[in-house]
Amino acid sequence: LLKKRVFPFIENLSIIDAASEGIAVGRHNDHVIFVSNAVPGDVCDVQVFSKRKSFMEGKATVFHTYSDKRESPFCEHFGVCGGCKWQNMKYEHQLYFKQKNVSDSLQRIGKVDISEMKPILASENTTYYRNKLEYTFSNKRWLEKEDMETGRYDKNLNGLGFHIPKLFDKVLDINHCWLQNEISNRIRNAVREYAFKHELTFFDIRAQTGFLRNLLVRSSSTGDLMVILVFAYNDDELQKNILDFIGNSFPEISSLMFVVNTKRNDTISDQVIELHKGNPFIMEKMDDLQFKIGPVSFYQTNSIQAHNLYKITKSLANLTGNEIVYDLYTGTGTIANFIAKDCKKVVGIEYVPSAIDDAHENSRINEINNTVFYAGDIAKVLNDEFVAINGKPEIIITDPPRAGMHADVVKQILNIEPLRIVYVSCNPATQARDIELMSEKYSVVEIQPVDMFPHTQHVENVVLLVRK
Repeated sequence: LLKKRVFPFIENLSIIDAASEGIAVGRHNDHVIFVSNAVPGDVCDVQVFSKRKSFMEGKATVFHTYSDKRESPFCEHFGVCGGCKWQNMKYEHQLYFKQKNVSDSLQRIGKVDISEMKPILASENTTYYRNKLEYTFSNKRWLEKEDMETGRYDKNLNGLGFHIPKLFDKVLDINHCWLQNEISNRIRNAVREYAFKHELTFFDIRAQTGFLRNLLVRSSSTGDLMVILVFAYNDDELQKNILDFIGNSFPEISSLMFVVNTKRNDTISDQVIELHKGNPFIMEKMDDLQFKIGPVSFYQTNSIQAHNLYKITKSLANLTGNEIVYDLYTGTGTIANFIAKDCKKVVGIEYVPSAIDDAHENSRINEINNTVFYAGDIAKVLNDEFVAINGKPEIIITDPPRAGMHADVVKQILNIEPLRIVYVSCNPATQARDIELMSEKYSVVEIQPVDMFPHTQHVENVVLLVRK
């Protein structure tokens, strides 16, 4: 017989820090303890549920002292929903720990002198700041305590909301989400009620059955609104009826689209996306620029803070109007087009071909003629021949995914030796790793953290490197 493993129960643990994953941190004997449901400054009892050689994981069960950094969460779904983990921490302290994450990573991994770090730029809005949300239909929603007590689960197990963390087959049925403006809540709740009334089936991810699969809502500062409904199979009558209901109920929608996704995963970028009503895009505005956003276009999800991020990036680039600038991981060319009028030429490279199509279109609609864009693996595209064709850049802007830059990209940047590098990152750890690789030739002269996602642990960071 297998012996059941018994984990320790730790009393009066002082919570001393917050980890980059948004989990609280304590220390017991020689172990670091990662604790959920706690805030730095709390003193609590912790039930450990996982033990490794150098750390343990646990959950706070009894609180002896509550931290002065705490505040009451405003969302009814807090603690079950996987988003907004830091709602129980005052915003000024969230900013402190985000900045600490950046400084710790840069010092520990990148060996960077952080004396030039500026205070983190707070988000103007701490609720309703997102312009995009994706909801999931499930016929096996997460059962909360109230469901079990009232027996409501016996009647209806369908739900529309967000995946429960670490459980791919469970969805939390969302009543009100504080991330996107109110129209998003009204659309989601109306669609769910329509589905209940007309007995439409919700998707079963294990069995790959059910009709309704996903609901995406995108909004913009211009007032445009895009809704995409994803079905698991074709049924022309059912599809038309629910799409007509959405379009008639919400005349604010400027782009109503749908997808039939028969794959085992939820990605729709490789699917045919069909227009039911309105335009196949929405428009976003930044300064005097317009950006066309299609159903799978990438655009920073906090529009106001994205504008601030790009202004910081342009400021650190210190453009005079005569430079050739390479914009690596350009995405849909937002940064490239944002800085184009202030430099001689911008060369954007991006792995995703459809994003490059968007970048070309955004240059066209803004009558920008000094941008060129290339689709391909940057580690292979950015070579000596490419530089010979496009000209040697005085400035390189790079905004890679969370994994950071490929080692070959770093190597080629060092070969090119631009005067300045502006490194935008959503992951301070991989940014610090790449900076350390460039430290032989480049010095860090300015650091600017930016909070793009209040109530989460995520932080954006912009670093200016200057050639020695």
